[in-house]
Amino acid sequence: MTRPASPMTRTEHPTRILPLPPISSLSRTTLACLNAKLTADEDLHHLAPVLVSELRTECDSLDRSLSDLSHHFNQLLADYSSHSNQIGSNFEAIRCKLSDLRSSTVSSASSSSDGGSGRLLGEELPALAKEVARVEAVRTYAETALKLDTLVGDIEDAVSVTLNRTLRRHPSSNNSVDTRVSAIRTLKLTEAILSSIAKSNPQWTRLVLAVDHRVDRALAVLRPQAVADHRSLLASLGWPPSLSSLNSSSLNVKGSGEVQNPLFTVEGDLKHQYCKSFLALCSLQELQRQRKSRQLEGHNREVALRQPLWAIEELVNPIFIDSQHHFSKWIDKPEFIFALVYKITRDYVDSMDDLLQPLVDEALLSGYSCREEWVSAMVTSLSTYLAKEILPMYVAQLEEESISGIRSQARISWLHLIDLMISFDKRIQSLAAHSGILVSLPEDENQHKISSLSVFCDRPDWLDLWAEIELSDTIDKLKQEMEDERSWSTKSLGAALLSGQEDSKSPPISSVILRLLSYVVDRCRSLPSISLKSRFVRLTCVPIIQKFLDCLLLRCLEAEGLTALTDDDALVKVAISLNAARGFVSILKEWCEDVFFLEMGLDQDDQLETSGVGDFSGRSMEAKGENDIVKEVDKLERFRVEWIEKLSTVILRGFDASCRDYMKNRKQWQEKGEEGWGVSRLFLGALEYLQGKLSVLEENLNAMDFVRVWRSLASGLDQFICGGIFLSNVKFNDGGVKKLSNDLEVLFGVFCTWCLRPEGFFPRTSEGLKLLKMEKKLLQNGLAGGERWLKDNRISHLKAGEVEKIVKNRVFG
Repeated sequence: MTRPASPMTRTEHPTRILPLPPISSLSRTTLACLNAKLTADEDLHHLAPVLVSELRTECDSLDRSLSDLSHHFNQLLADYSSHSNQIGSNFEAIRCKLSDLRSSTVSSASSSSDGGSGRLLGEELPALAKEVARVEAVRTYAETALKLDTLVGDIEDAVSVTLNRTLRRHPSSNNSVDTRVSAIRTLKLTEAILSSIAKSNPQWTRLVLAVDHRVDRALAVLRPQAVADHRSLLASLGWPPSLSSLNSSSLNVKGSGEVQNPLFTVEGDLKHQYCKSFLALCSLQELQRQRKSRQLEGHNREVALRQPLWAIEELVNPIFIDSQHHFSKWIDKPEFIFALVYKITRDYVDSMDDLLQPLVDEALLSGYSCREEWVSAMVTSLSTYLAKEILPMYVAQLEEESISGIRSQARISWLHLIDLMISFDKRIQSLAAHSGILVSLPEDENQHKISSLSVFCDRPDWLDLWAEIELSDTIDKLKQEMEDERSWSTKSLGAALLSGQEDSKSPPISSVILRLLSYVVDRCRSLPSISLKSRFVRLTCVPIIQKFLDCLLLRCLEAEGLTALTDDDALVKVAISLNAARGFVSILKEWCEDVFFLEMGLDQDDQLETSGVGDFSGRSMEAKGENDIVKEVDKLERFRVEWIEKLSTVILRGFDASCRDYMKNRKQWQEKGEEGWGVSRLFLGALEYLQGKLSVLEENLNAMDFVRVWRSLASGLDQFICGGIFLSNVKFNDGGVKKLSNDLEVLFGVFCTWCLRPEGFFPRTSEGLKLLKMEKKLLQNGLAGGERWLKDNRISHLKAGEVEKIVKNRVFG
């Protein structure tokens, strides 16, 4: 009995199922498809024939599509060939006509003897030359279009080959990289022709647009495929390196000598493939940059052209994806996240520079440093993670706190995170300092690339929230200090004095608020944008200064409200407030001369000029460049001036009250002088009051403001005495003049402590006394001499009418 033939040995079976190839030769897509279809051993027996049938049907469909495309492509080639032949025949006909025209023109010119033919040629030759130029332009256009069409066709063929290899799931090989390199080389030739057209024939807009459209379609396929192949190659090289050995205790281990870059260990064909793929990706990016540069001609190209290095991004993305596994465990410990990112950045930065920078230079990708790109890519990835995962969680906690009204750790956590970001940025900037930052880019752009605080550039509402928290925390600290009376006493020990605070007699509160302000300003120095710094200072420092100014004003008003500043204690309280304001203002003025604040002032001017808000052109040169701190300094200066004038006014009012009886006694100026008495008894009390108040202010007020007080007081006394005595129709005999002179000498003596010639600060009083002391004949000549006499006798602060009034009140004999 014969055995039936095995199914595998039947010759009449139409097809034969071949065994599967080795797994190592299958692509990832093929393995994924088989794993999805065949999940168990039973499926191999039941579903395999069905799967084979489906794949054959799909392959037949693809073959038919490829056949249709080939037929369509051949038809296009035939049409193109016919069109090209027609253009060639047209050019040949034009060339024959031009040759006939040239021969007829020569024979006509040689045989004609009259001037009619010359005039005819003179009229026709310009038109003929114009027609020849037009034909030449058409020829150039046609040749250029034909050349571009050939180049773009080659590009599309290369892209089609790469795409077909991908659709057929062929693994990446040297052939695909070589095909891509050839396509990039052709793309560069095409771009060179387009750039030449843009310069020499800008009217060929439609040709350029048509070519750009076809090239863009090719690039839309070429770049993703190049990136995908590069990623696959990186995975085969062992990138990213394993992070499984990292833990929170190993993050702060210094030194990168033990960390080996997997790219350094690659040798042979794999290294050659990686270098070739890296160069292809860099060349593709340089090509894209050249295209954008041409297309954005006449616009702000630097902003659009500056892109991260694609090849470095492909190194950063996978390693950062692996790092997020650790990040998810450290949400409540963000310091570990920053430590891990810094460790990875530091460990590989030198190897990136040594290994990849020569390849970037070979690709002629100008303006890129692999060291800087590695650092900026890591920082950008961290900023993105913070913006998506960490900061929104903190913001939600703060919103929940504001709704419930219960203080929690949300604000403390926020400030702690900001501390970590600032510390991280300082370490990163130090790490990137060796890369040679590009001088062609604005400083803001460089800081933006290597600052985790760049998250606030896209979210100004988060910056406002940060400023609000900083302001609240600072105001709470400031309130405690302002409510402590020891902060307002210069006698309190242990207070940190300002530079020159002993001279300005500033209380410790000035040092406190300056220390708090300095801390807030230092916090925002790491922000990557001048506009962000200006906004932060406006939202934090300005309210703090205003709070301090309100406190100073309140203390002065309290002192004025209690005793109208007649009491010495009230004067001392106002003097201490003025001292605090002056010491504070002097330091703020030094700050405003710093580059940090000058840049903010110029940035605000640029924003006003750009937005067109207000009359910017009408601003004075002093007003331009002012920042918000300068405006607050002006408010503090106005406060000082106002209360200095108020102090002098209060003392003058008290002096007026003390010498009221002295001023009313008009008969004393016509009496004989008292024997042995140098000053009037009624005037002596007013002088003692004046001396006492000035002594209190001299002891408690800073020197600069005290000078302004006594000078203002002297000016007020000068007006008061001149108007109350010299111009009050009081008659003076010789004894009265001597008595008045003695009284005024004592008054001048009160001020001689602070100046060598006190009568110079009483110009009207001194000139009035000078007139009264003149002889009768000289005064009579003065009435007739007019302005010339006043000038000769150095009378400049009294008017002619006032001089005449004083002279008439002088009684002789």
